[in-house]
Amino acid sequence: QVQLVESGGGLVQAGGSLRLSCAASGRTFSSYFMGWFRQAPGKEREFVAAISRSGAWKYYIDPVKGRFTISIDNVKNTVYLQMNSLKPEDTAVYYCAADSSSASIRGSPGYWGQGTQVTVSS
Repeated sequence: QVQLVESGGGLVQAGGSLRLSCAASGRTFSSYFMGWFRQAPGKEREFVAAISRSGAWKYYIDPVKGRFTISIDNVKNTVYLQMNSLKPEDTAVYYCAADSSSASIRGSPGYWGQGTQVTVSS
């Protein structure tokens, strides 16, 4: 089992920054890929970014490339999503996810956090 707890969401003006955190726990965390998804009102949940346990592999969707950075702290068992140059279209509930597969982490991860709201005002 893997437990995930997100934090760091909030309200920010367009052009601002936020950093999301995801604290992970569980016996198998060391072998998992970690990722972030988001779900805007009235839209389906979409993949945003993912990272390997070592940090050597990272993947982003095009709309966030150059603005968002995913990172991992193996000592704290925490994954971060640094979001810069935020846009109103980034408004969504952001979810942390974990899976043992690099393919599944971008599609249907096995473990999810509860989500944290990010609102970007224009």
